[in-house]
Amino acid sequence: MTTPRLRRWTGASALALAVLCGPVATAAQADSFPVQDTLDDLVSEDGFPAALASVQDRDGTMRDYTAGQDDPPADGYVRIGSNTKTFTAVTVLQLVGEGKVELDGPVEKYLPGLLRGKGIDGRRITVRRLLQHTSGLPEYTDFLAKGALPYQHTYFQPRELLDMALRKPAQFAPGTKWAYTNTNYIVAGLLIEKVTGRPAIEEITNRTVKKLGLTRTYFPNVGDQALRTPHAKGYHRDDPSKPMTDVTTFDPSQAWTAGQMISTPSDLNRFFTALLDGKLLKPAQLKQMRTTVKVPELGPGGAYGLGLSSVKLSCGGRAWGHGGAIPGYYTTNAATDDGRAAAIAVTHLPTTPAAQKHVEQALDTTLCTQP
Repeated sequence: MTTPRLRRWTGASALALAVLCGPVATAAQADSFPVQDTLDDLVSEDGFPAALASVQDRDGTMRDYTAGQDDPPADGYVRIGSNTKTFTAVTVLQLVGEGKVELDGPVEKYLPGLLRGKGIDGRRITVRRLLQHTSGLPEYTDFLAKGALPYQHTYFQPRELLDMALRKPAQFAPGTKWAYTNTNYIVAGLLIEKVTGRPAIEEITNRTVKKLGLTRTYFPNVGDQALRTPHAKGYHRDDPSKPMTDVTTFDPSQAWTAGQMISTPSDLNRFFTALLDGKLLKPAQLKQMRTTVKVPELGPGGAYGLGLSSVKLSCGGRAWGHGGAIPGYYTTNAATDDGRAAAIAVTHLPTTPAAQKHVEQALDTTLCTQP
């Protein structure tokens, strides 16, 4: 379905066939940064139609860069795929902090009788295991294996996605392994709705997006297939021998709380910086979120917490983020504890391991060359 590297910080790659603002400076004011050259290379050498980046210094200064066709707007809207999982995990952990959800309680307590199947039992799967991808739940995105374009304008209900997963046996016994599975975060979305009595879209928006003032981040509602403007156009092809298709207009319901959200590179930087700064979670819940299991396939020192992953930077230290993939867009992004952050988006999914590696290396280079 996907290579281990593509699973790093995305996981919604399966959805794609395998989903506090400081002063702003222009790219021209940051000629010492290699970011522009890196984006140019991603377009000219790796064949991405366009690339966008937003870089945040330790002092909060934000710089935006673009490259490619269609005159991509600086800091334009893009589909952020599995970065949605971090927003979903934050909402669940906020409910934990309010005493409404037990992190190590069984999913059965909140969604009785929902998780049943061959080797699947909600009485054995805890909320933590959902967020950590150690539940053993099977993946539901296999229906995309032959291509995403037939489903570009198809609407899926969350329970429909879950039902597709539950027709298959468990991958492993809960807590015995780690496997990135979008199904976990569909269940997390259903849990949010059951506990709060409100739509998950509304809870995520009110508890995080509005709280932080992320004016360019949103969870598209039912039937909303468009991107707000200005946006970068996204492209996809199921067959590498055929021309690319414009998938900017796309129904993201196949991802829901696992990968449906839309944002901009700079807003992603603000979100992850605020998260690490403790502006969204109480200390106890943030500590749990950053408590990780080792996941070597994510890269050097790769680890995954609760909707949050981390890797070691080539220049030392760790970066925390997620990233995401959905037809038309691939994002890689992370922040550090000292205030650096970077988000890079390309407007086509990587088609080769080398292209994907170059995008991920661009993030490492950007974080390691910031002042």
